[in-house]
Amino acid sequence: MGIENFITFILTALIFIMTPGIDTVFVLNKAIGQGRKSGIHATLGVNTGVLTHTLFGALGLSVLLSQSEVAFLVIKYVGAIYLIYTGILKLKNRKNTITITEPPQGDKSIRSDFWSGFLTNTLNPKVALFFLAFFPQFINPTQIENPVPFLLLGFTFAVMGIAWYLSLTLFASYFSQKINHNPSVSLWLNNGSGFAFILMGIKIVLT
Repeated sequence: MGIENFITFILTALIFIMTPGIDTVFVLNKAIGQGRKSGIHATLGVNTGVLTHTLFGALGLSVLLSQSEVAFLVIKYVGAIYLIYTGILKLKNRKNTITITEPPQGDKSIRSDFWSGFLTNTLNPKVALFFLAFFPQFINPTQIENPVPFLLLGFTFAVMGIAWYLSLTLFASYFSQKINHNPSVSLWLNNGSGFAFILMGIKIVLT
């Protein structure tokens, strides 16, 4: 299907996925602070963002992003503002400790976790440029304009991402119950995650 060195792609992609970044911090924050279901929905949201970037890349929109400084800066600053805004909201609630619960499947906050994960990934233009630079290395040059190999690689990347972040979620949710019985740790986590999101937003602006 136009894909070359697929095993190498899987091994290399796994290294990138396991390297801590914005998505990792976001999923862990949700899993530890709000429980397993929030972590799972955040995971699905983040990797839906991966599929969105894949679709954009297959359609050639990532090429436009890489060639247009204005388009890149718009997406870059919107993403940074979103992260900083998320961090400020957490710090505004610093007087409240985190209460860890397992909300029902249809709960509004659960849907919010999904969309927050989706936006955190989708509004990061570096992901689009990374895919644009990384995926073609494993596509046959004669198929470089064919969207199918790009989509298959993106789907594989997303499936691997889901598996990894779900593992992190299950691991992190184990500690959530202990945090639930320790208000001081809960408050520290809330403040720490708020500062982390703000710093990540600033880092995007300055990069």
